[in-house]
Amino acid sequence: MRLRLAGSSPAKFRTLPVPGEPRKVAGAPDGKIEVRMEWLRLARAMAKKTRKSSVSARSTVRREGVPPMRIGTNVPDLLAAWFRGSARVLPWRQTRDGYRALVSELMLQQTQVSRVVEKFEPFIARFPTPAALAAASEDEVLTAWQGLGYYRRARLLHAAAKAVVARHGGEVPSAAEALRALPGVGRYTSGAVSSIVFGAREPIVDGNVTRVFQRLEARAGSASDGDVQAWAWERAEAFVAAAREPSVANEALMELGATVCTPAAPRCGECPLRATCAAHAKELTAEIPAPKKRVARKDLVLVTACVRRTDGAVLLEQRPTGGRSGGALSGLWAGLWQPPAVESADGADLAPRAAGELLGLPASVALAAVGEVPFMTTHRAVRFVVFAAKVRGAGKALAVRGRVWVKPDDLANYALSNAAKKVLARGVDRPVCP
Repeated sequence: MRLRLAGSSPAKFRTLPVPGEPRKVAGAPDGKIEVRMEWLRLARAMAKKTRKSSVSARSTVRREGVPPMRIGTNVPDLLAAWFRGSARVLPWRQTRDGYRALVSELMLQQTQVSRVVEKFEPFIARFPTPAALAAASEDEVLTAWQGLGYYRRARLLHAAAKAVVARHGGEVPSAAEALRALPGVGRYTSGAVSSIVFGAREPIVDGNVTRVFQRLEARAGSASDGDVQAWAWERAEAFVAAAREPSVANEALMELGATVCTPAAPRCGECPLRATCAAHAKELTAEIPAPKKRVARKDLVLVTACVRRTDGAVLLEQRPTGGRSGGALSGLWAGLWQPPAVESADGADLAPRAAGELLGLPASVALAAVGEVPFMTTHRAVRFVVFAAKVRGAGKALAVRGRVWVKPDDLANYALSNAAKKVLARGVDRPVCP
């Protein structure tokens, strides 16, 4: 027989040809099968594999503490059966292809499903193929991405489309290894696309999957801990190896974590795995997984001016696309459009004239303070100190250093962050953003 080891066993010993028959211990309460084998026989197999002495191999077995192999043989099938009757109707599930899957996976990273549902079909309609996305300008892509946040993902998707066209003839590859070579595609995304669309037997691990595994085995720790992540990948490999239909089982696993085995108030009564869930049996679902350690946000004060012409046009500037400018703003909302803004620790105490000078506006622009707009990002607590002004005429003297006048009807063609939209809403006397 060939034995595949799980747990903390060294990678080079994970798959071993072992003579003789193992002893199976069936009927475990969690529905799994435990396979045990005398450690001496295992050590001899390791020695043969590595061409080392059996003494050295026995030492390795003792030192590494190779655990019994535990495989949830029924879990993938239970999940697949549940998924067929409980799966949400989502637009990227209606037509299965690599491109739609790749777009949806990048959109779904750190973004609520409801928001992605709103944006997915319009994005696909605008860029129906990798070639269409690759041929678009970055401004077009960022504009279509508005509302999803984390705009770096849009740039990576754009770069991935270019790579698909250049390397794969415009067709998203099916192999996980080829997918991982695309910009912005890591182990999870490559596994999800390769498995769910193309049926490959690839493991997947995200926050939802890790939470399900931790609760099934009452594994303590935070899902973000490195050791928990490594353990979850091992469990995912065993899970997909036991699945009859890897594509269905993997998607069902993610769906369970997203809709039933949720971080707070999991609906255990609806879970198809509740009879095998150790955390449920021990009443530990509220404690597992442990909360992620939060990093304190850095405070950032920005002085900004909403300058508007009598015809309704507003003055905008584009954030630098790279991180070379330095300072706290480096890389924040890169490449997006905004009312003129500048970082200033003294922003809240600035007089209007001083704010205008800081922003590089002519003295003829009479600014007035209109309040503050707070905005939270993942790593920063941003506070916009907002000034506003109206100017007559064409305002050509203000359209310098990359600043442009944009009429309300044209704003949809400019990628604005949600923060910029909130600032504009505060700084003008009527809505100007779509």
